[in-house]
Amino acid sequence: MRSTALQRRLLDAHRRHAKLHDQEAEVKQPGKPSLLSIMGPGLITGASDDDPSGIATYSQAGAQFGFSLGWVILFSLPLLCAIQEVSARIGRVTGRGLAGVIKLHFPRPVLVVLVGLLVVANTINLGADLGAMAAALKLLIGGPQLAYVAAFGLASVLLEVFMRYSRYVSVLKWLTLSLFAYVAVAFVVKTPWTTVGYHLLTPNIAFEAKYLTMVVAILGTTISPYLFFWQAEEEVEEVKERPGAIPLIRAPDQAKSEFHRIRIDTYVGMAFAHLVALFIIISTAVTLHAHGVTDIQTSAEAALALKPIAGPFVFLVFALGIIGTGLLGLPILAGSAAFALGETFGWHVGLARKPRRAPAFYATIAVATLVGIGLNFSAIDPIKALFWSAVVNGVVATPIMVMMMVLSSSKKVMGDFTLPTGLKLVGWVATAVMALASVAMFATWGT
Repeated sequence: MRSTALQRRLLDAHRRHAKLHDQEAEVKQPGKPSLLSIMGPGLITGASDDDPSGIATYSQAGAQFGFSLGWVILFSLPLLCAIQEVSARIGRVTGRGLAGVIKLHFPRPVLVVLVGLLVVANTINLGADLGAMAAALKLLIGGPQLAYVAAFGLASVLLEVFMRYSRYVSVLKWLTLSLFAYVAVAFVVKTPWTTVGYHLLTPNIAFEAKYLTMVVAILGTTISPYLFFWQAEEEVEEVKERPGAIPLIRAPDQAKSEFHRIRIDTYVGMAFAHLVALFIIISTAVTLHAHGVTDIQTSAEAALALKPIAGPFVFLVFALGIIGTGLLGLPILAGSAAFALGETFGWHVGLARKPRRAPAFYATIAVATLVGIGLNFSAIDPIKALFWSAVVNGVVATPIMVMMMVLSSSKKVMGDFTLPTGLKLVGWVATAVMALASVAMFATWGT
């Protein structure tokens, strides 16, 4: 009798324990990942495309040509999505950054020259972005512009070098919200959306030097070499930081979910960046172009020109957006240069590493930023410097894209994860378009 009661109690206890275990399993079972958790390298890379130098280009397009260049943004979106997905796949499959993979399969001198040009272009771009951020802050609160240049540059270096990678990525994600400033501007200035839609769907392409030069400038701004290197490297960083993540060439079972994540992350990130670029063109077309203000050289000049036309609120939002996008763009320009240089010369690289474990990598970030700061203290014209940066990017982009397409289509490099036919086709179209844009850039030089 006593034994039967004891057995009953033990059975009840076992059932309670089993029920509790099942409840805990239900709680711990991973659900479908949220969009925010999926977003990472693609979102940050796309948002960094709208840095202050990019804002200047889009502002010039809207001020000079009104709505007539919005089609270029729509046209370039699938091209950028494709080439960025290719770069992300290379990093995720191989576990190496873009420079590291190119180094293994192409002549080293070619890589050294291309990476050297990339570092030069990024450094010039850093200097221009720092100058634009400082000019925007001076417009808002007054004070010494050069001191702001130094402060922004030093703050960016300290955060990139000493903040933990996972936290740093979270900061960059939040900084992407600064781009909504330009979406807000387009709605505040009473945009004629019917007219905008008409110009987007029925573009009036003018075969004139100034128009074609601006088309090339927009393409060169949206499809830039530093974006390729950064996104590939960030996929490598994600592998290092995420528990259980392994390069896909050694863990093919992870491929389906990872390619799905990469595609969502990349396409949403690039679409967001292009939407913002389009809104900048729209807002400056509605305000500056409509009032005859067409000579805009920098993003800060665009903000200042908006003040008497669109009011102090639009000026404030536009200027704050310049600072926010600059804080996002600076570390990516410096970081992509350091990643490319480090893999070329075989250094330890990675924002997840401690500074003492990758001294040359972090030194490159610091030196590139410091040189960018120094450019603002020199007699160099920032507008001419940006022009030369665009020329260098035009020279570098096409051969790097050709290498990427060859590598990502090779079984020797990608194993069973070579590009699907559709992505390969759009990737080669993007490469051809950038080659034509580079030729057009030189053809219109001096016109």
